[in-house]
Amino acid sequence: MEEIQSQSDLYRSSSSCASSPTSRVPSSHFFYVRKPGSLRQPISFEDSPEWDEADVRTEYEAGGGGGGDSINDATATPISPSLSKINSGSMASPPPVPEGGAGNVVRKIAGASIAWRDLTVTMNGKRRYSDKVVKSSNGYAFPGTMTVIMGPAKSGKSTLLRALAGRLPPSAKMYGEVFVNGSKSHMPYGSYGYVERETELIGSLTVREFLYYSALLQLPGFLFQKRSVVEDAIQAMSLSDYANKLIGGHCYMKGLRSGERRRVSIARELVMRPHILFIDEPLYHLDSVSALLMMVTLKKLASMGCTLVFTIYQSSTEVFGLFDRICLLSNGNTLFFGETLACLQHFSNAGFPCPIMQSPSDHFLRAINTDFDRIIAMCKNWQDDNGDFSAVNMDTAVAIRTLEATYKSSEDAASVETMIFKLTEREGTQLKSKGKAGAATRVAVLTWRSLLVMSREWKYYWLRLILYMILTLCIGTLYSGLGHSLSSVATRVSAVFVFVSFASLLGIAGIPSLLKEIKIYGSEASNQHSGALVFLLGQFLGSIPFLFLMSISSSLVFYFMVGLRDDFSLLMYFVLNFFMCLLVNEGLMLFIACIWRDVYWSTLTLISLHVIMMLAAGHFRIRNALPKPIWTYPLAYISFHTYSIEGLLENEYLGEVFAVGEVRSISGYEAIRGNYQISPDTSSKWRNMLVLLAMAFGYRLIVYVLLRFGLNKNVSGRLLLCHRKNNSSR
Repeated sequence: MEEIQSQSDLYRSSSSCASSPTSRVPSSHFFYVRKPGSLRQPISFEDSPEWDEADVRTEYEAGGGGGGDSINDATATPISPSLSKINSGSMASPPPVPEGGAGNVVRKIAGASIAWRDLTVTMNGKRRYSDKVVKSSNGYAFPGTMTVIMGPAKSGKSTLLRALAGRLPPSAKMYGEVFVNGSKSHMPYGSYGYVERETELIGSLTVREFLYYSALLQLPGFLFQKRSVVEDAIQAMSLSDYANKLIGGHCYMKGLRSGERRRVSIARELVMRPHILFIDEPLYHLDSVSALLMMVTLKKLASMGCTLVFTIYQSSTEVFGLFDRICLLSNGNTLFFGETLACLQHFSNAGFPCPIMQSPSDHFLRAINTDFDRIIAMCKNWQDDNGDFSAVNMDTAVAIRTLEATYKSSEDAASVETMIFKLTEREGTQLKSKGKAGAATRVAVLTWRSLLVMSREWKYYWLRLILYMILTLCIGTLYSGLGHSLSSVATRVSAVFVFVSFASLLGIAGIPSLLKEIKIYGSEASNQHSGALVFLLGQFLGSIPFLFLMSISSSLVFYFMVGLRDDFSLLMYFVLNFFMCLLVNEGLMLFIACIWRDVYWSTLTLISLHVIMMLAAGHFRIRNALPKPIWTYPLAYISFHTYSIEGLLENEYLGEVFAVGEVRSISGYEAIRGNYQISPDTSSKWRNMLVLLAMAFGYRLIVYVLLRFGLNKNVSGRLLLCHRKNNSSR
């Protein structure tokens, strides 16, 4: 830490480190130390990027193939420093082209500069657009650098990041200007990537499979091209050792650790080769070792030319030394923007020098986090051996105002404005939209991925199949040996009712899997990897084989154990009717899960609905005798149990004749009329089948409307609200 102080002493001759970049001495206290002779000129505030040099090409010694813009190409070239050289305040300009190379030309990742001026974000509070979350923020980020937005909880870090990426929720309103390569144009699809703080991953897939399916959803082109992109992303995020390992989740207890899972979520965005990558809390829930490995990996990615902008709450000294620039926020106010080591001098100039044995990031947050005031108030009578309890001998609010005033009057703020002016005075290369995969391709990919997930998720799918078989065996043994006499009609009606009702009720066990699919859709839709219609078609087609397997296995066991009519056509109708019943039930569960997106409330709602539909199905009381205001209209007519049971009973009894004594006989319709209301029309069972099919599509149509006009537009706001609740609970 003495060397950190010695570094900050270099800035005391000037109020800005940016004005004299050549006077900086390379730091040697960080975890990764420069090799001798590796001193290079860093990018300073006075450096103005030349737009005609955006695509830097170099020659390198190798016997490989021709150049490309892949991620791995950058790692093989001498454009970027090695991991032993990444410990500098800023990224350096590219080194000179080595002579005597093989003549192969490669291209780095084409980064893009981003600058923001007077950026203010307001959230819809008690008064219309009254709460300013971010206030008049200025800053910029260069290609090949890591710019970190740091601050305490609820300081506006994530809101500023979302504003830069154009992903603010509908309740937010943004003022100010954001420039990309000097232009105010919106960043098109594929030109940037955004990684949420908590990203849903598919635990039953391996890392390579997950990234490959993501590439198929995002990229057009041929399969071999997408495989190479996936391998590039795996190498870039140092995931080679985990490429064939299951990500892990609810069903697979052993999987990737939080650090590897976080890198997988970042690698998913790298398959598009974005110019700018925004990451919300890359060190979220990571230990010190995983955090250091994450930042070293991101530093390597930045050295390839990508522009990295991310938020962070706190970091160790080693991690702090890897940052290029820091934007320090507190209550939405910008307290500093500039190079990381210059921030130490800024605090010293304001009267808050960093203690020798304290991490810089800890010192910054200690000075600007108002939560410490409550701790000081609780411990105001406590004194340690050195005297004061706190290293900052001032109220936090006073410290924040002092730091803000010092920054606004410093040359650092003036240098930022000068650099923003240089970056915006001339428009550079416009970012172009990258092609998307076609809708048919996405549907096929999601269908195949759903089939693969279902085949591996034993807890949510195969266990349900086992439970269905156990239930069917129980019902079959309970109602076995009924015979075909007139006296068995009422018992058969009860058997069919119990089979349909209890099997539908047992389907609620699939709620967790549907909720996870909706969360995965929300994560993919927020980055435009999927759409509502594509998701529903893929989910529908992927669920058909599994539901049909459950329907045919359960129907065969029930049909022959109970002893229904021995006719193949009647058996096939029974299977199709029960399959439609499961399809409707799956659509109903998807509808409820889409509304609540919570296991407890979804399960409670579905159980209540199933109980009500069972009561209105016409078994406990014939449908004509039900009270008409509520139970008949609408409950009896919206209950899919009614149409399924009615169709199955019509299939069993229409055309059947029962003997009454030795002379007289009655039809099946007359025999069942006193136990259940059915139609005498022989085609009525097919109408019931069509009603079930219409209900199956109707529920999914409602889900499409909810996803298309509800969840799809508000997913960012809901995720942001969820993250704020998690932060407040912590």
